[in-house]
Amino acid sequence: MSVKRKKLILAIALIFAVNLFIIALAQSADAALYKRGSSGATVTQIQTRLKSWGYYNYTIDGIYGSRTENAVKYFQRKNGLAVDGQAGDKTLAAMGIYEQQSSSANSGDVYLLARLISAEARGEPYVGQVAVGAVVINRIDHPSFPNSLSGVIYQSGAFSCLDDGQFNQPISDSAYRAAREALNGSDPSGGAIYYFNPATATSSWIWSRPLLTVIGSHRFCA
Repeated sequence: MSVKRKKLILAIALIFAVNLFIIALAQSADAALYKRGSSGATVTQIQTRLKSWGYYNYTIDGIYGSRTENAVKYFQRKNGLAVDGQAGDKTLAAMGIYEQQSSSANSGDVYLLARLISAEARGEPYVGQVAVGAVVINRIDHPSFPNSLSGVIYQSGAFSCLDDGQFNQPISDSAYRAAREALNGSDPSGGAIYYFNPATATSSWIWSRPLLTVIGSHRFCA
């Protein structure tokens, strides 16, 4: 083989390798990943949300150190995620934090609300699933509740499915459809901010809430 041909092959191989490297960099840039050593506004969001939910009890400084890493591990362990201490796409979505890319916020909201609906209203009629999603949306705008989707869902004691493991079960297709419908403004609950199943309710207080409608096994209340 001539020297010229060898140089040509080497040049082609080098170009191919460079292209692969560029593609790999682009793919890694598309996937959000925050870990020890990261810093910035998203890390501040992570710390703020973890602190509001009781996973992180230190200063919110926007620096992803060992304390933030341990808090993320705690959150991952409690929410059925891979426990690696790194805030990748799935962990960020579970926290309700979405990178600003091509409607990812909307898809993240659908995912989080669908997981809640599937856990809380599995086996309920479809309209009842939409109503459960609507209750979450109604709470966001109510002064007695957190003002974000993730804040409402992860509020301590708000939904039993986060404590009994149902939240981590596979999401039904109907729950995704119901989540989209609720996010688009459908509200079969009539503006409810509470719902409960009278067959399993253990709180006498919930019975004092004004009844708005009954759908399936759930009573929806103001």
